[in-house]
Order: sequence, then structure tokens, then C-alpha cells
Amino acid sequence: MSETNRPSRLIGYARVSTYGQTLDAQLEQLKAAGCAKVFREKATGARADRRELLKMLKHIAAGDVVTVTRIDRLARSTFDLFAMVKQIADAGALFRSLAEPWADTGTSTGRLMLAVLGGLADVERDLIRTRTAEGRSRAKARGQHMGRPPALTPQQQDEARQRRAEGATLKELAQSYNVGIATIARLGPMPAPVDIRQPTAARNVAQARIAMEIDA
Repeated sequence: MSETNRPSRLIGYARVSTYGQTLDAQLEQLKAAGCAKVFREKATGARADRRELLKMLKHIAAGDVVTVTRIDRLARSTFDLFAMVKQIADAGALFRSLAEPWADTGTSTGRLMLAVLGGLADVERDLIRTRTAEGRSRAKARGQHMGRPPALTPQQQDEARQRRAEGATLKELAQSYNVGIATIARLGPMPAPVDIRQPTAARNVAQARIAMEIDA
């Protein structure tokens, strides 16, 4: 039998996300729906790797029907849901939720809902971007630092600049403060001021010296 003529397979996906929960109820519903194979996910944290989901997405083929008991078993945000359902559709497979009859991409209503989900996902993504930008602006106005904390405190930065001006090498300073050479290089100043009136060759030598220190 050719790949294009083989019967459709119902592929189940079950997931629990907190300690103490079991997959029993989901497995029972999925098997009753006709799923011969069920990928079982037991995530134990908000950022746990969903390895079974990735396995399922690699396993499915054209004509398969990915089945879940509820939509939130597959994704909790509109953006993630649309991304996953689209990936399923790109593989030539269908998506179906047992608890939400409208969430069946094998029907015209389901396909319409997929298109609506795409629009909602775009809105959700824009809202996240807007909130993130607003949060950064408010933090900046309050003088708060966004992102990772600086590798060196302001006092250490001033001290490193002074030692650098006195002739300490980038490598020596990096080892002293247990940071990367690039972190020290961004502080400046140069080991010796380069006079712009120097001949070009002299300036090039000074700049090359800095580059050699960084690469060392």
C-alpha cells in the first residue's frame, strides 16, 4: 500500500503539568476515540522540555489526525496553539480536540477557526511586544537596569579603567575580576592614548596591540 493510500491514523497526545496528576483519564478517552498510539507527556515544571510533543511532531505524516482531550493539553496560549496546529497542518495532518468539537481542522468550521487563531496569535504577539516595551520604558525612567546585571560594579569598572590606564593588560584585568576579556575591553581607555597627529602607521600599531590583547 502506498503512503498516499494508507488509512489515516489517530495519534493521541496526553499531558499533565503538575505533580500528583495522572494521565489515566486522558489515555482512556484517547483510546476510546480510536487512538492506537498515544504520546504521553509528564511535564514537571513550567519550563520543562516537552520531548514527547517533539517526538509526535516528527512522527506524524500526511493524513494522520492528532487528537487531544482538550486544547490546553497541547498549548496554553493562542500563539503557541496556532504555531503547533500550523506545524501539524504543514505535515499534511489534521488536529482534533475531543472536548471542543469546533477544534477539528478536518471540517470547514475547524479550518475557519484556525484562520481566526492565526489572527489572534498576531494580536497576542503584538500585545506582548507592547507590554515588554512599556515595561522597559518604565524601568528606564526609574533608573532600573534591564536584562542581566553588569559583570562589574560601577566601582570595579572605575578601578579597572584606572589600572588599565596604568598599563595593566586586558588579560590581567579579566583574570583579576573573573570576567571575559571583551568585558574589560569595552571599558577603555587604551593602554596609552593614541595621538591623532601620530603617523597612520603608529596609530595602526597601537590599534593592532589592542586587537592582539583581545585575541590572546
